[in-house]
Amino acid sequence: MQRVEMKQEDIEALAREMAKGVKTEADLEAVTRTLTKTLIETALKAEMSDHLGYEPGDPAGVGSGNSRNGTNAKTVVAKSGRLEIETPRDRNGDFEPQLVRKRQRRVTVIDEKIIPLYAKGMSTREIAATIEDLYGAEVSASLISKVTEAVVDEVIAWQARPLDSVYPIVYLDGLSIKVRHNKQVINKTIYLALGLNVAGEKELLGLWIAESEVAKFWLQVLTELRNRGVSDVLVACVDGLTGFPDAIESVFPKAKIQLCIVHMMRNSLNFVAWKDRRKVAADLKRIYQSTTVDDAEAELEAFCEKWDNKFPSIGMIWKRHWPNLIAIFDYPPEIRKVIYTTNAIESLNSVIRKSVRKRKLFPSDTAALKVVYLSAMEASKRWKRPVRDWKNALNQFAIQYDGELNLQS
Repeated sequence: MQRVEMKQEDIEALAREMAKGVKTEADLEAVTRTLTKTLIETALKAEMSDHLGYEPGDPAGVGSGNSRNGTNAKTVVAKSGRLEIETPRDRNGDFEPQLVRKRQRRVTVIDEKIIPLYAKGMSTREIAATIEDLYGAEVSASLISKVTEAVVDEVIAWQARPLDSVYPIVYLDGLSIKVRHNKQVINKTIYLALGLNVAGEKELLGLWIAESEVAKFWLQVLTELRNRGVSDVLVACVDGLTGFPDAIESVFPKAKIQLCIVHMMRNSLNFVAWKDRRKVAADLKRIYQSTTVDDAEAELEAFCEKWDNKFPSIGMIWKRHWPNLIAIFDYPPEIRKVIYTTNAIESLNSVIRKSVRKRKLFPSDTAALKVVYLSAMEASKRWKRPVRDWKNALNQFAIQYDGELNLQS
């Protein structure tokens, strides 16, 4: 009996129809399988055309010495489950497909193609256009959106996972995004908590979305971290938000607060004319590179005597924040290098910002959460090694806390 091949447009129409009725996880899995099958079969057909040098029905194929010769049924395993696909054949038998090679039984098209594109901040329509350009497969933006919804369940499970009991250092920061809400575009904040665990490895502890970066919401974030198992934070590195230190101390009373020196430098130099910036920066550097607190205070006074007449706001800012700028002087150079700045979280923010800038505006909190989570997971793949000099830093932490904390990695 001759096999009746389902036309490509029929497959796509079926996929679109299935997407309309997606209400359960089983429905979503069915849609994902259809999309995966569509991508694979369309790509294989395109590979065959490239192999033969002509499209189906093209007169150029007459007398070419090779031609299409139907298909073979093949079962492959994808993340969405087992799939029955049709692989094209040629009469000469020398066609070697690349997407799904001969005897290959496992494929990850969705993971390798759609999800990374979404993580880079591409919209569902842009992804659909890219897939069509690469594979010639026409898939709707709404169908891709349904596929990426599976990420939400992953985020929920990740956000609720248990955490370590002690994090020697935790960096807390926020970045702004634009979200559509009740037919208006409003600014919201992505809250990020990045920890250094006792092995000296970076670990994103969680991310949250709220309308503004306020200490009250940070209190909720810190309370959630405690509820997930964190009993002690030794040093909390923050960027200077008003009320932030009080929120930290109420949840983790042992934590020492360190405002980011780099943020302080940037804020200070905003008051300085370009011709004076190098000199002012050099004098500020003398403050935070001092050996002791007393030396640092002396350098601050010397700075004020020299520059207050010209830039009075700088000395005022440093003196106002002084209690939360001097935690670094409680530690030796090995630890100062680590808590000196929030660069660890700033590097993560830069990856996230690239994805956020591409989207510019998110239709919902959920859409923003998916993109930020996926881009953060991509960034975390590079966190393979502990920070430099971490063993020395950990030993110093252990001495400072006199063995009362479990700092064994």
